[in-house]
Amino acid sequence: MFQAILNRTGENVAGAAHKASRGSFAIGEAIEDGVDTARCVARQSSHVAEDFIDNVARRLRKKPVEAVLTSLTAGIVVGSAVGWSIKRPSA
Repeated sequence: MFQAILNRTGENVAGAAHKASRGSFAIGEAIEDGVDTARCVARQSSHVAEDFIDNVARRLRKKPVEAVLTSLTAGIVVGSAVGWSIKRPSA
């Protein structure tokens, strides 16, 4: 009787260890997949940023007056919004 209990306990411990091993392997695989995905996203975003900078530089060379006027307009709008929010009485 006692031997049977010990055998079942040993089997349960071995089964639990095996399940834990499989679980840790699955977690390791998931982490590795996440790291690979993060690297891929970082690489893609780097390419997108480079393309954006190239497009901005090309547009600045083609239409410099339009770029300056757009920047000036954006500065006036942002400055006005900040000034308005500072002067506005708080509720």
